[in-house]
Amino acid sequence: MESRPESPRPQGAPRWVAMFYRPATGSWRTAAQSPHRTPVLYALGEMTQTLRARGDEVTVALWGPKDGAWHRFDTLQRQTTTSQPIPEPMPERSPGEPAKLAERMTGRRHQVLMAGLTKAGLYDLSPEDDTTVQALVERLDEAAVRRVAHWLATAGGAR
Repeated sequence: MESRPESPRPQGAPRWVAMFYRPATGSWRTAAQSPHRTPVLYALGEMTQTLRARGDEVTVALWGPKDGAWHRFDTLQRQTTTSQPIPEPMPERSPGEPAKLAERMTGRRHQVLMAGLTKAGLYDLSPEDDTTVQALVERLDEAAVRRVAHWLATAGGAR
């Protein structure tokens, strides 16, 4: 069992800081920092997804203010969504709809759902989760996807 390297406490006044461990150099790197938690969590999610897509192992630390001092927060590594039944597919698109537009809208729905999941703290998805997101993107219209993303973002803000 490999032990997780200990993240150093950031320097300066307490603020929100995301740090990534770089195994190649054996060092921690500050990846995002802000006086506000939300942008740091968003950046943390985006960077984690990018590194995982490259096949890299990701070790992160989230530091922030608590009672005026530095505090290390749990980052919910490997938290995934649970499988739920998928609704029936939407009716086929009309033959006159341009394929390029349909492709762009599918990509847009995917982005909206991924942003909602990130705001809910679910930024490290398993392959099964990715398949579920893709199934939702293909079966739901834009309004339904935005509503689901809103629910996720609201749930993420309640933590």
